[in-house]
Amino acid sequence: MPDLQDQIILVTGATSGIGEVTARELARQGAQVIILARNGNKAKQVQQEMIAATDNPRIDVVLADLSVLQQVRDVAAQLHDKYPRLDVLVNNAGLMFGSQREVSVDGNEMTLATNHFGPFLLTSLLFDLLQKSPASRIVNVASMAYRFSRPTLNDIQSEHAYSGMLEYGTTKLWNIMFTQELARRMRQKNITNVTTNCLHPGGVATNYGKQSGGWLSAVLALARPFMLSPEQGAETSVFLATSPSVAHTSGGFYSKKKPVPVKSKFNTSLNNMRLWAISETLTGTKFL
Repeated sequence: MPDLQDQIILVTGATSGIGEVTARELARQGAQVIILARNGNKAKQVQQEMIAATDNPRIDVVLADLSVLQQVRDVAAQLHDKYPRLDVLVNNAGLMFGSQREVSVDGNEMTLATNHFGPFLLTSLLFDLLQKSPASRIVNVASMAYRFSRPTLNDIQSEHAYSGMLEYGTTKLWNIMFTQELARRMRQKNITNVTTNCLHPGGVATNYGKQSGGWLSAVLALARPFMLSPEQGAETSVFLATSPSVAHTSGGFYSKKKPVPVKSKFNTSLNNMRLWAISETLTGTKFL
C-alpha cells in the first residue's frame, strides 16, 4: 500500500458510492483528501465517518454543484486560496437524469453540464495547481456505457433528440475523449509532470440511476444484487491515482486496472479537438 502522506488529493462526488470509497481509501493511505460535494450536511457527516474509519484527520470539504459553472469557478478560487498545489484530481462525480430533458442554470442539458462541462472547467481552473506538483495525476471516471450513446457535436445539447440513458452514455464518451485530448495537448506542450487517464469502474451497486425513474430504475434495482460492490468499483480509480506502474502513462482507458481499447467510430482525433473547442466556448475557459 503506497504511503500518500505528502499527497493532496481532490475527489468529486465523494459522499456516496465509488467516490466515497475512493476518498476513504486514499485517506487510509495517508493522503490529505478534499471532498467536493453538493450537499453540505451530507458532506460533513461523510467527513466525520471517514476520519473515524481511517484515523486520518486531514479530510476537508468544499461545496459546489458541478452543473453550475459559477459554482465551479468559485470552488476553484477557494482551492487556490487554501492549497499550495494539487497532486491528484479524481473527477468522479456523475449523474444520469430522467426521461424528460432538463437544463442547468446556465442553459446546458443537465447530464452534459454535470458529467462533462463541470469536470472540464474544474480541471482547467485547477491545472496550474496540478502543475505545481512534482508529479500529479488527473483521473476521470468514465464508463463502458459510452457504447450506449448517440454522439453528435452538431446537437451536443440534445435539443432535437433526448434520451436519459443515451445522454449518459454520450457524456461518458466525452469523458474519454477529453482525457485523450488533454493527454495529447500536454505532450504537445511538453508538460511531463501531469498525467491523465480514465476508467470504467464496472457495474457497481450504488444509488446511481435511481433519479432517472421509470423502467431504467426498475432494471437497475433488479440487477443490483449481481453488481460489484462500491469497494470493487473504486479499485481502478485508486489504482490510477496511486500506482507507480502508471506514473508515466497518459491518455489511457482502464478497466479492472488494465488498459482496454475504446471501440467507438466517433472517437477520432478530429472529434476530440472539436469537442474541446466546443467545451471551451460553452464553459468560458481557455485550456492549454
